[in-house]
Amino acid sequence: MSPEVDGAESAGSAPIRVLLDESVPHDLVEHLRDFAATTVQALGWAGMKNGALLRAASEAGFAVLVTVDRRMEYQQNIARSGLALVVLRARTTRVVDLLPLLPSLRAALRQARSGAVTHVGD
Repeated sequence: MSPEVDGAESAGSAPIRVLLDESVPHDLVEHLRDFAATTVQALGWAGMKNGALLRAASEAGFAVLVTVDRRMEYQQNIARSGLALVVLRARTTRVVDLLPLLPSLRAALRQARSGAVTHVGD
């Protein structure tokens, strides 16, 4: 897997594969149509521990994991995971509070680099 993620969809390349963690409302995937986004629940991976989830996501070819779990970056070795991690920070995890973060989230997804952690929001 390339260490860089260049954009949602540049000429001749596939869209960035994005996985939304179980902690992220699954409705948010509808707002990321310009990416190849899916949810942990859609893959049947709900309940998977973070370390196993990172391994499974990397092995499945995902480039970015989006979460609202502010502890994941400290509990897991993101640098060695083969994924970029985007941590959403909002007042709550409700979609209404996450929607204002969408422009910044999209930008973060386009600029994500394997092994890096990006914070979006407060």
